[in-house]
Amino acid sequence: METTEATQLHSVAPTASPEPVTRITEDQREALKSIGSATVSSQLSKMGIRDPHITGIGPLTSAEAIAGTALTLKFMPKREDLYRVDEYADPEVQLHRHVLYAVQAGDVVVVDGRANMSSGLFGEMMLTYLVGRGGAGLIVDGCIRDWPAVQDLGLPVWARGTTPNFHTQTDLMPFDYNSPIACGETTVIPGDAIVADGDGAVVVPASLVDKVIAVSSTHHDWEEFSRLKLREGADMRRYYPLSEAARPEYEAWARANGR
Repeated sequence: METTEATQLHSVAPTASPEPVTRITEDQREALKSIGSATVSSQLSKMGIRDPHITGIGPLTSAEAIAGTALTLKFMPKREDLYRVDEYADPEVQLHRHVLYAVQAGDVVVVDGRANMSSGLFGEMMLTYLVGRGGAGLIVDGCIRDWPAVQDLGLPVWARGTTPNFHTQTDLMPFDYNSPIACGETTVIPGDAIVADGDGAVVVPASLVDKVIAVSSTHHDWEEFSRLKLREGADMRRYYPLSEAARPEYEAWARANGR
């Protein structure tokens, strides 16, 4: 069978490196992780970011809380003149390799998989490499494959589901990396912070990370105090939300506990 010129084209292959990503610090990662996605989401809403939740995506693993810097990967509907199925003939055409090359410790790879439920966008081998690079987790608006083996990697994964298919076997092709994407109907910019746990994954704009940590930490502390009081059977009208009448009690508790 004659091979046409069109099937030999690989114009999706990277031609230039994306702009460097500015990462959040280890202290910021730890602070966001301890605060959790629910508090971060509510505080972002009060700051005008109405819905930072990456919707439709849940934890496939044990939902260990993570926080880290977003690196992004975008998939598009497959077009055969731009991308061929036989990737092993030219592995570097796989742009998901290139986003992994950029991973540093604490990074979270966030993937726009177009909510596709047939294409496995990452599998065991590449996710093994992500773990080896120190990646904190994977967020996929779509599916992964090799799930029985991936479970043993210890990598926190949020996705729509699993499939036995590899990505270009069906409808998708990797198209760009470390550029703005939509993941679960939420905009993600490389360098944004990701907070993910059992409630789901939330995007924190890079410019708001410090403000979110400052405001959320105070909120987290008074909620902890209020939780203790509610467990004792105290009046919810006084302690949740924390009333001005109960604030002196909270401040005394905070001082006693080094908050």
